[in-house]
Amino acid sequence: MGCQDFGCEILSAKNEWFKKSPEEVLQSLNSSTEGLTNQEAEQRLLEYGPNELEELGRIGPLRMFLQQFTNPMVVILLFAIIISIAISSLHGSHESEGIIDAIVISAIVMINAIFGFVQEYRSEKALEALKDLSAPKAVVKRNGEWEEIEASQIVPGDVISLESGDIVPADARLLTVVGLSTDESALTGESVAVQKTVKAISSEKSALGDLTNLLFQGSVVTSGKGTAVITSTGMKTEFGKIAQLVQESERELTPLQRDLDDLGKKLGVVVLLLSFLIFISLVFINATYDWNEALFVSIAIAVAAIPEGLPAVVTVTLAIGVSRMVKRNAIVRRLPSVETLGSTTVICSDKTGTITKNEMTVRYIYLSTTGVAITGTGYSSKGEFYNASAPASCTDLSTIKDPFDVENSQDLKILLRAGQLCSTAIISPASDDNSIRKVVGDPTEGALLIAAEKAGLTFEGTRSEFEELTEFSFDSKRKRMTTIVRDKSGQIWAFSKGAPEIILERTTRVFDDGDVIQLSSKKQEEIQSVNRVMASCAMRVLALAFKKIDSIPDEWKEEEVERELVFLGLVGMIDPPRDGVLDSIKIARKAGIRPIMITGDHSLTASSIAKSVGLIQSEREAVTGTELNAMSDDELDIIIAERDVFARVAPEHKLRIINALKRQNQVVAMTGDGVNDAPAIKKADVGISMGIRGAGVTKEASDLILTDDNFSTIVSAIEVGREIYANIRKFVRFLLSANAGEILIIFIMVMIGLPIPLTPVMILWINLVTDGPPALALGFDPPPKGIMDRCPRKPGARMMDKGMIRIIIIGGILATFAASVVYLYLLWIGIGHIPGITGPAVDWSMPQYSEILMLAQTGTFATMVLFQLLWVWNVRDEWNPIWRTNMRESRSLLIAVAFSFILTLLVLYTPISIAFGTKPLSLDIWILMIGLCLIGFLAPVYRLLPKESNEICDDDSMMD
Repeated sequence: MGCQDFGCEILSAKNEWFKKSPEEVLQSLNSSTEGLTNQEAEQRLLEYGPNELEELGRIGPLRMFLQQFTNPMVVILLFAIIISIAISSLHGSHESEGIIDAIVISAIVMINAIFGFVQEYRSEKALEALKDLSAPKAVVKRNGEWEEIEASQIVPGDVISLESGDIVPADARLLTVVGLSTDESALTGESVAVQKTVKAISSEKSALGDLTNLLFQGSVVTSGKGTAVITSTGMKTEFGKIAQLVQESERELTPLQRDLDDLGKKLGVVVLLLSFLIFISLVFINATYDWNEALFVSIAIAVAAIPEGLPAVVTVTLAIGVSRMVKRNAIVRRLPSVETLGSTTVICSDKTGTITKNEMTVRYIYLSTTGVAITGTGYSSKGEFYNASAPASCTDLSTIKDPFDVENSQDLKILLRAGQLCSTAIISPASDDNSIRKVVGDPTEGALLIAAEKAGLTFEGTRSEFEELTEFSFDSKRKRMTTIVRDKSGQIWAFSKGAPEIILERTTRVFDDGDVIQLSSKKQEEIQSVNRVMASCAMRVLALAFKKIDSIPDEWKEEEVERELVFLGLVGMIDPPRDGVLDSIKIARKAGIRPIMITGDHSLTASSIAKSVGLIQSEREAVTGTELNAMSDDELDIIIAERDVFARVAPEHKLRIINALKRQNQVVAMTGDGVNDAPAIKKADVGISMGIRGAGVTKEASDLILTDDNFSTIVSAIEVGREIYANIRKFVRFLLSANAGEILIIFIMVMIGLPIPLTPVMILWINLVTDGPPALALGFDPPPKGIMDRCPRKPGARMMDKGMIRIIIIGGILATFAASVVYLYLLWIGIGHIPGITGPAVDWSMPQYSEILMLAQTGTFATMVLFQLLWVWNVRDEWNPIWRTNMRESRSLLIAVAFSFILTLLVLYTPISIAFGTKPLSLDIWILMIGLCLIGFLAPVYRLLPKESNEICDDDSMMD
């Protein structure tokens, strides 16, 4: 799928409203500053339709429920139900067996169908969450008058009015602004509010976050007011495009679902072939059955040989994974994703709030005479000040020397006070010792307030010493803010902050160790050099300055106040990496997982953060959304294998990146928090949303929610996924080995002319009672040691690999050998020979022979049970022999084995043996069975696995 298929041009030439002046836009839309008439609006509503998100080809709940019965494993179980009912209704001798089979299998199928329906139904709620973000009302100009209408009735050409707190009802081109800024983080992923303008933009291609003269549906006005003309509504808006991408992004089968489908198809073939061969053998080789009896017995045995409990055990094991992930701050919304996480080969992670804290923090302050490094993270007031070098490189910014004397530094104190006064942000207090403080307002201003707190300057204390007279607000054109205050002595001060180049243009002096001196050209060059170094290290840099004013003028004028300022210093702040992210990335690489950063932030910032957490080692910059637009799919396939950081990306770019990775057979986990992330999250093999910052639509589209928004939690969840997949492999090996033994011994004995050694009810008991509890217990098994030191399974690799098949076959052969010896031995000691082999055939319907057959079948049954309960310990570890494992680690398995064995003894030695057709066994038979079954317990089956399943990953190969 090429770039053109995703509409990689952010806005097509037809709709490039950002290039046109307000007058040109109004003319193109046949509108004016007076808006539309009611008649014009009605005509356009008929032409364009309501301003609503549409549902595209959504399937109903009933069809969704019925689709749960279409996978191969369920089809086989449905077939088994029909056959079981047929046996119970048409053949009285097998009535109880058929009814038991049908009830058990029906319950398993229905539980799995309901669970699957609930999961899928919940995952399709993303569109409803998108609708919830739309504005319900809008203020428009109709017939030259302002009025409030339903947002769904807005049409292109309508003129709307917006003020702080309003939700933008549709995409629009700004006509007038007064300090207007909007929060577009849900669409662009950038957390800083966007200052809006009306000036046309000449750029040929711009990302949404750079289109400052446009408004986008779903964004929120954070300050100011303005008017705009509607350019797009409904599905034609950027919001609508995301809604369409969400609905068109179809979920693919998880690796486990593909494995179970593959297993179901193979089992279907085996069951049909088995039924046919046993029927032929019973009719033409074994003379003890007529064709009618042979038909029902062969089908009943084949149905009984199906591992009915497998879907239930898989579901329970995945549910165990859900419980384990909750303890690691991850909530699973879609059950199969538990295992998919364990198969993940690539993590595509957002930067802000996931890799970083999303808490701007002042790290370095440049004063005219010295540098100051500040410790501490986030919005905590705990931190220390240290002397630092004037930076020549990024290393100098974090090179700490001796403690800085805050108390006696007038330069630092006035700079920090300037930051407190020249601010509209506030810090919300913590409600208790464990709660998190939050910034209400601009995060950069919040960082200045926290830095002052670290120096012992409280916000309330500073504000109480000054009276605010007026303020010149920040906007994208001015790139500065000035607050004018009066202290208690009557002195008037102007404190300014803004972009360093803007503030420096307006400064003529510098504050130097308590004195005000002229700003020399040399000092100005030094300041500019420091600013360049700080900016190159991904710091957001602000300059602060002040000015004393003699008296209050008749009118405050910006050009008069904001000139001949006194330079105070530069403040560098970053959104620091989360604790543990560096180690988590190392763990991920060691586990063969490639982390990739995909962010809406600027390229330089993204690359610097990526390097600081060990995501990349080289200095090369990130690949930008604009560069992605120019790439073909073939070019992207090359780039995606080489680069690990992508910046200034739009929703369609994220989809292209995921599709490129999938073309390389990677299993992709994608994180996100904004509305713009929802299509990619739904498209990924594992979609991960943020629990704290995540939008509702993103959570609805995701498979996993991180309650702490932390990258490290993803790695922990992957570890749980690997544990669960390892346990699923354990019980699949165990269950299919058991079934292989049952099938093989029946087939061999029937082929040599002997009666079936296991009755259908015995097989059902083994499958559900003997094998069920240990299989469930394997789901609780502790993880193998070093599970995160091993590579993920190769993309496209099947669970039923050569090693698995070999173990199943060997397990079946060993079980068949042990059970066959017991079966033939009991026939031989009971009759004196083996009928039809070492002596003449007998009439098994005669009482004396039927009793011997019952004893032989009981011995076979008990041997199979004992073998499985010992064999389960051998299949626990793929990488080590039984004598190197600690059996006491799995208390649940010990209990399950004991439980199954006790129940089997009840079947042999209590009156219920009549219903199962069993007889008590003597001690010598038990000694024989134990001796034979120890072969399965001690066999070194781990050697049967392919070498790659034991491969240790080398994280060096993963590095940039």
